[in-house]
Amino acid sequence: MPTIARANDLALESKRGPVYGPLDLRIQDGLTVLHAPSGSGRTSLLLTLAGRMKPSAGTLETLGRELPRGARRVQRESGIAGFAGIDELEESVTVGAAVRERAAWISPWWAFVRRPDEAALRAVLGPVFGETPLPAPDTVIWELDEAQTALLRIALAMMSEPRLLCFDGLDELASPAARAAVWRSLDAIARTGTAVVVSAAAPDPRLWAELGIEPAAQSILPTAERADSTPTGADDADDLDLLLEHA
Repeated sequence: MPTIARANDLALESKRGPVYGPLDLRIQDGLTVLHAPSGSGRTSLLLTLAGRMKPSAGTLETLGRELPRGARRVQRESGIAGFAGIDELEESVTVGAAVRERAAWISPWWAFVRRPDEAALRAVLGPVFGETPLPAPDTVIWELDEAQTALLRIALAMMSEPRLLCFDGLDELASPAARAAVWRSLDAIARTGTAVVVSAAAPDPRLWAELGIEPAAQSILPTAERADSTPTGADDADDLDLLLEHA
């Protein structure tokens, strides 16, 4: 199975202290869950893997490119979804408008992007939503339920056909049904050939067994901390060096 990312002694520090690491990682193709308690730097680690954040120490290679040197190429070949303050949706706009805006963002500057009709919307959302009901183009985002909102964010990220998708919003889903829908979607995406890396507080083998999925689970706590699971970092991106906003 191809290796998507590998890291040695990877670490990140902010003005307030350690955020994550040092840690060693090897992420292979398919569906991978990086887990640790809140405050362990999960969000920052995913952004680092996707080329959006610069580590303080260690070595990292994602999609065959050394980071941060190859960050621009990794940014173009990866997608991110579920990140607070980065890919959040404007609740007052319609689903069609959100899809059109994303299409315009990833299209050549000279291309004219039309508002999607139901067929076009189905082509974008269908592969991600699966059995979850598809919203109409004129549905306002605040009318979506929890699962539909998360799946829309994933679908927008997938419009650029990334080789790697990083998803950070799993623990924000309060509904078990929404979590199940998102897990099914992420597993389906991984089966089509896009590597998927998800952050979570802990593995969920019972739900995975119910859904018939088998993510590869890796703890991102430094070895010395795994015994008591007491994180030392801050699980946000405040005061850190974001290389590029969501693209």
